[in-house]
Amino acid sequence: EGNIVESGGGSVQAGDSLRLSCAASGFTLGNYAVGWFRQAPGKTPEGISCISSSDGGSYYTDSLKGRFTISRDNAKNTVLLQMNDLKPEDTAVYYCAASLYYTPVSTRYDYWGRGTQVTVSP
Repeated sequence: EGNIVESGGGSVQAGDSLRLSCAASGFTLGNYAVGWFRQAPGKTPEGISCISSSDGGSYYTDSLKGRFTISRDNAKNTVLLQMNDLKPEDTAVYYCAASLYYTPVSTRYDYWGRGTQVTVSP
């Protein structure tokens, strides 16, 4: 059975960078679209980025364009999310998920990790 584990979260200051990793086991992540989602305290989950399985196309929510970059490392069965110039409003639990569909809509995702906490201090 497939499993996803996120890592790379932590507590940083505004302006710092983090790189989140989404590692899969039990299935080939390269055959799936992968999405990153986040949920801040008291807020609804937000789809922030996804990468397709076919042509490497990527999507970012408008507020993150230019600061976050999603990429694949198929040799490691991993998807990365490079987050630069972090802001306090980026504080959230970040989740990775895999889907047969390239979409930022969370309900289309089948495999989910348990999340990694990102905390950004002013």
